[in-house]
Amino acid sequence: MNASSFKQNVPADQPDTLIYLDHCATTRPCPAAIDAMQKALCTNWGNPSSLHCMGTAAQHLLQQSRMTLLQTLGYENEKPENLIFTAGGTEADHLALFGTTYAKAQHLHGGKIIISDSEHAAVEQAAQVLETMGIEVVRIPTRGGVFDMDAYQKALTPHVFLVSCMLVNNETGAVNDIAEIAAAARRVRSDVTIHTDAVQGYQKFPFRLSKLGADLITLSAHKIHGPKGVGALYVSPAVCKSKRLRCIITGGGQEHDMRSGTENMPGIAGFAAAAAWGDKQLREHLKKLHMLRDHLLQRLQTDPALSEIQCNSPQSALCAPHILSITLPHIKSNTALNFLSARGICVSGGSACSSNHPQISRTLLHFGLDRNAADSTLRISFSPENTIDQLDRFADALREAVTTLIRFS
Repeated sequence: MNASSFKQNVPADQPDTLIYLDHCATTRPCPAAIDAMQKALCTNWGNPSSLHCMGTAAQHLLQQSRMTLLQTLGYENEKPENLIFTAGGTEADHLALFGTTYAKAQHLHGGKIIISDSEHAAVEQAAQVLETMGIEVVRIPTRGGVFDMDAYQKALTPHVFLVSCMLVNNETGAVNDIAEIAAAARRVRSDVTIHTDAVQGYQKFPFRLSKLGADLITLSAHKIHGPKGVGALYVSPAVCKSKRLRCIITGGGQEHDMRSGTENMPGIAGFAAAAAWGDKQLREHLKKLHMLRDHLLQRLQTDPALSEIQCNSPQSALCAPHILSITLPHIKSNTALNFLSARGICVSGGSACSSNHPQISRTLLHFGLDRNAADSTLRISFSPENTIDQLDRFADALREAVTTLIRFS
């Protein structure tokens, strides 16, 4: 893929000089997704629950989209009940945590779940609600982006019925070894449910179901060049068979009685099209992401004017190639964001899901940054549509920001 393949989707009032480096927040829909959505809106617009010909056509599109997503996950024994469409990653996370808890009513008193201390707010805040319901929640440290396996081993007991740990951290790019986390939990309790929020891992850090070890996997369309407002939760055959997940939205019984409400067919069609398009070019895309990240790192490390910038993302194989977290010297992230935005450069001060709130990122604090450093941190996130030239222009603007803003700070 190259940047020109997206040109047809650029608004007329958006300058060609725009440099978008906030792909963890959202991505531009690819042409395949837009085409699929347009067909679902204009041609195949029936309700998949209807029994007439329009409903049957919509139902066929729904199941075809479901199977497409399962195939991109490497699932070889696809059944419709193994993927539940939701309104996004947040809802899928909530279905995983609340749905697993509700399926085990006895866990409401004396039950225990384990999460990492740097989970996405969708998981962390759901866990906080479960605590008010009597569930014990243990948060495992992730200092330096490393999941503390010693602390985890000590926390595992037969009372643990759910472990939720994200595959790729959305602020630092740190990768957790879900297979190792799952295996350790199952040695203590064989029917424990393992959930991973893979929103920032899907089609950016390669994985296959057979090796991941997760029972529940959260996905989101708009992070892979699909539309906003649609996500999915993969549910393993073992969880389906043992009924270890209950619906949290009741009503018409859509999505195999696991998520009521008429399905968002344009969104689902766009999700499947984006997933198929990305899966077909996955190797090429990953190669491009690694190249972009390595190039920017080299610029930061070799430019004397940028020598005081600290890179926070782990410099190892256990780091996603599309995320780079950096801390600026004595410059608040909001100041730097405004400076860069005025020059047509879009980055983030952390998770875009919470960047409008003034509090310091708890993920960065748990990572090991002090409050001042966390408040001076930027997240750069790439897409295969980015270019080396864009990164060089970003580095030049960053040099200008460092020399100018430090002088006036």
